[in-house]
Amino acid sequence: MTRADGNIGFAALAARPHADVLILGGGINGLATFRDLAMQGVDVALVERADYISGASAASSHMIHGGVRYLENGEFRLVHEAVTERNSLLKIAPHYVRPLQTTIPIFTTFSGLLSAPLRFLRHGKGKPRERGAALIKIGLVIYDSFSRGGGQVPRHAFLGRTRSLAELPDLNPKVKYTATYWDASVHDPERLAIDVLRDGTRAGGDRARAANYTAAVGAADGAVILRDEMGGEELRFTASVIVNATGPWVDLTNAALGDVALRMGGTKGSHIVVDNPRLLEATGGRELFFENEDGRIVLIYPLKGRVLIGTTDLEHDMREPIVCTEAEVDYFIGLVRQVLPDIRVDRSQIVYRFSGVRPLPRHDDVAPGFVSRDYRIDATEVPGTRAVVLSLVGGKWTTFRASAERLADTVLSHLGSSRRRSTRGVPIGGGAGFPSTQRARVQWVDGHARTLPTDRVDRLLSRYGTVATDVIEAILADPDDRPLDGAPQYSTAELRHLAASEDVRHLDDVLLRRTSLAFVGAVTPDAAREVAETIAPVLGWDAERTAHETERGLAAVRAAEPAAQSEETPWPTM
Repeated sequence: MTRADGNIGFAALAARPHADVLILGGGINGLATFRDLAMQGVDVALVERADYISGASAASSHMIHGGVRYLENGEFRLVHEAVTERNSLLKIAPHYVRPLQTTIPIFTTFSGLLSAPLRFLRHGKGKPRERGAALIKIGLVIYDSFSRGGGQVPRHAFLGRTRSLAELPDLNPKVKYTATYWDASVHDPERLAIDVLRDGTRAGGDRARAANYTAAVGAADGAVILRDEMGGEELRFTASVIVNATGPWVDLTNAALGDVALRMGGTKGSHIVVDNPRLLEATGGRELFFENEDGRIVLIYPLKGRVLIGTTDLEHDMREPIVCTEAEVDYFIGLVRQVLPDIRVDRSQIVYRFSGVRPLPRHDDVAPGFVSRDYRIDATEVPGTRAVVLSLVGGKWTTFRASAERLADTVLSHLGSSRRRSTRGVPIGGGAGFPSTQRARVQWVDGHARTLPTDRVDRLLSRYGTVATDVIEAILADPDDRPLDGAPQYSTAELRHLAASEDVRHLDDVLLRRTSLAFVGAVTPDAAREVAETIAPVLGWDAERTAHETERGLAAVRAAEPAAQSEETPWPTM
């Protein structure tokens, strides 16, 4: 399959420049709202200024969790909703969302028991005190109570020093207890988001259109001005309701439309991914979730044969670049020494680093760790658009379905429409029909293997869920399929299928978001060139464009920030 390169999504919007609802922002919350509205039969369009899931949603800690630490902030409604949504995602997206065993090393017994309520009343002001076993026990008892009826994860357990060190011998020997509980992880958040997008376009047909690399740059005469970030063309697009789901960029997006109110106060969180077999073994296959010396809750998390270390919580100006700094790297290396003192991590082991800004509400003098993680919807009428603008302030990966449902219901009320169906319990993408037992998995693999080795089909099932059926068909139809030389876990036909079917516009879309190549550190110059040459025929790239995309892709991986934030001139549409 070969197509001329260009922004096909933008062309579809230009062909009919109106929808009942225009969603700005292709992060997980915007995409989930798009899916929900499409399932209600609403005429909906979505635009994203860069690639889907390239902003805040690309910088997650890969966790689907209730947020046990939010209990200290008194956010009981959010924690209850998040635990409920966690349990639901384990059922409706089992191909990507899986139970995660989490262990908290504890070094004191009663510390923080009295200071925690005072810090809550003072909105986080004052010197942090270490959280001791008693305080953590209280929190986990409450946390477990929110899971009753879900039946998805086991209850928490406490161990003393001897048994803790028997299970995790590399822990700091000063440990007094460990508390182990279960949450969930999302192994491939970007791929889950593509499933959400695919569900929406399939449910809505011609009435559900989405375009990446399309920015809302202004408003005039009752229309939003949309610009094709690839070719530079602009168009006037009208809608009755506009949903601003641009995350930490909500204020900047609204300002472009004529609304200068300040709602956001996001904080930056960074992560590093390291290739350190000793550290990987020391985790015992579980996440270590603990309090650093500065009171910040941090994590060490084994994933894809690497170890994810994060995260920071720093004030950030959205007009500045979003990067993981060297100071943050020093911080991460230091926190490993605190809990696993005999294991050395250094910069040479870092295979990837990334950073993003949490879409938190404006918080003035409230300490970052005490800023509400809940979400709200602000409705305003912006004269330049002649439309109601609904701004989503806040939002998390864990609660994306619930927040999208609330947004969609608000949209429907403004349109004078009613909900046709709920998204609750509806499988997402490759989670539909995903085998729930090992026996069922073997049967699925055997039934789809045909001329492909069963271990490869099993790997494709893990990577795409039951959507792997489409990938298998594409592989079987491609006589030139072969493993990539620089990344043999992927094949040429597989990547060509992704490029042809998943709105790929640039090489970095593949390296950072459609695959795990960047995350595991597999993007060498030779590998990037090979991937670019593999997908070039599908995307209509000539030799010059392929070379340009190779350099752009490498720069995006090295920069650890969305490539769309660079100052380069967009490559002209061919």
